[in-house]
Amino acid sequence: MTFEYQATVVDRGVDLAFDVAPGETVALLGPNGAGKSTVLAVTAGLLRPDAGRVTLDGRALTLRGRGGRDVHVAPHDRQVALLAQEPLLFPHLSVLDNVAFGPRSRGVGRSASRTAAGHWLSEVGIESLAGRRPGQLSGGQAQRAAVARALAADPKLLLLDEPMAALDVAVTPALRQTLRRVLADRTVVLVTHDALDALLLADRVIVIDDGRIVDQGDSSEVLARPRSRFTAQIAGLNMVTGTWRDHAVLTTTGMRVSGQPSDPLPNEGDPVVAVFPPSAVSVFLDDPGGSPRNALEVTITHLEPYGGQIRVRTEELSADITAQAAAELNLAPGSRAFFVIKAAEIAVYGT
Repeated sequence: MTFEYQATVVDRGVDLAFDVAPGETVALLGPNGAGKSTVLAVTAGLLRPDAGRVTLDGRALTLRGRGGRDVHVAPHDRQVALLAQEPLLFPHLSVLDNVAFGPRSRGVGRSASRTAAGHWLSEVGIESLAGRRPGQLSGGQAQRAAVARALAADPKLLLLDEPMAALDVAVTPALRQTLRRVLADRTVVLVTHDALDALLLADRVIVIDDGRIVDQGDSSEVLARPRSRFTAQIAGLNMVTGTWRDHAVLTTTGMRVSGQPSDPLPNEGDPVVAVFPPSAVSVFLDDPGGSPRNALEVTITHLEPYGGQIRVRTEELSADITAQAAAELNLAPGSRAFFVIKAAEIAVYGT
């Protein structure tokens, strides 16, 4: 079974194509407004594209603008389940009957539906809550019930739209581990802003920006070697873009960054990126000189606590330093400083 998406939605600026192999989980990453939720809405049948096609296991779910033939399978008949940020459980039904709703809607008998519901409640770890109403559940419990309801419907394709975005940070790790287990060998498209979700839940990552695919590949590879600024941001890395000139990255503003180029070496004039973690950056008020080091003159935009340290941000780069160092440097928004990075700490590769 293969899922294929190729559609254009003009008013939302989305025009992209990708497919998902049987049993594969693909994560869609991108900034707000990039088009991720539009892809899910078209796939689920909640939005009709201006042109394109969506197929599942060879069956056309959506066809538009192809030789005059239009196909639009109703959402309930697509064998596609959409799990949103909010659980959206039926408030008047018990947890068990909420989960049993999926198989019941496909024509499965009441007894068999409740048996299936009990199985999936056990799988997500809340079988003891079967008799409760949604109003008696915590946020994490309600989302687990929503996961069970989606799986009980036995969809061929599961769509997850930031399923942990509305949850307290304390319950997110447990739900992530539950999803990792129950999604194994299922065909899934996951929308997330969290690099950890992509690494732990997805086999492959597709990065969307402005309605276009700007990066894709194996999850760990894409996040370790980002080729778009957004991907670098969610991976927690700094990125400088430019061209390969005289063994360094030359930016459009004339900044020169030396690093460790990948093998094979880029050719002179090739577009390249330089990537390095904030932890590799030292902050000075004056250029300390020395080689092989990069001293990039920057203007501080703001400072914020980050993992027991202070993250010093500029318009495009960031550095992690101790609170004591930030105080000694007397840093503040508007301060001029130098971000200093050893060339050995910077990875350079082509885009």
